[in-house]
Amino acid sequence: MITIYVYVLDTLADWELGYVTSELHSGRFFKKDAERVSLKTVSYSKEPIHTMGGLTVVPDCLIDDVVVNETSVLLLPGADTWNNPEHGAIIQKASEFLSVGAIVGAICGATVALANAGLLDSRRHTSNGQGFLEMFSPAYKGQEFYVDEPSVADGNLITANPTGSLLWAKQIMERLDVFQSNTLELWYEYFSTGKAESFFALMQTLQPDNEK
Repeated sequence: MITIYVYVLDTLADWELGYVTSELHSGRFFKKDAERVSLKTVSYSKEPIHTMGGLTVVPDCLIDDVVVNETSVLLLPGADTWNNPEHGAIIQKASEFLSVGAIVGAICGATVALANAGLLDSRRHTSNGQGFLEMFSPAYKGQEFYVDEPSVADGNLITANPTGSLLWAKQIMERLDVFQSNTLELWYEYFSTGKAESFFALMQTLQPDNEK
C-alpha cells in the first residue's frame, strides 16, 4: 500500500492540493492493478488548522507517526507560515524521505523550507522564482539547478510554483504509476484545456479493451 502523508499547517493554500489529493484518494481513474492508496493528514500537533480558504482541518496523525519508507509519499503545500519553527520537524522528515528514495512533493512556500534545509542545493527544482528563494532563504545555494517551469521533477523530488498544481499532480501520479499512461495524458489534457473531446477520450481509456 502507498501511504500519502499531506502536511497541513495554518494558511495552507487550498487549491495547490486539490488535483493530487482528490485523484489519489478517490482512485477514480486508477488502472486495475494500481496499488491501494491511503491518504493521511499530518501536522506538528492534533490541533485543527485553518486553510487560506477558511476550511478547518483536523490532522489524522503527528509527525512522529510518519513511517519513512519507499512506499510513502510526503506532500508539502504552500502556506504563509512555513517560517514558523514548529515546521522544522517535517522538513527533517522530508530529508529522510529523499534519502530512502521516497517521493517528496513541495509547492510554493514549502520550497523555501526545503531551500533553508539545503535540500534544493543539488537537485533540479522550481519555485515562485529564483529571486523568491534567494529573498526568503539566505541559505539557498541551488541557483544552478533552478528551472523556470511550473513544476519540475528530479527523481523523487517534485517541486512546483503556485500555478503548477495540475502539472505537479501529473508528475506525482506518473512517478507512483497508478494511472495507465494514456489515461494520465488525457487526464492532464482535459484539465488543461477543458475540451469535451478530451473528457470522452479520457473515459474511453478506462474501458478494458483500451488499456495500454
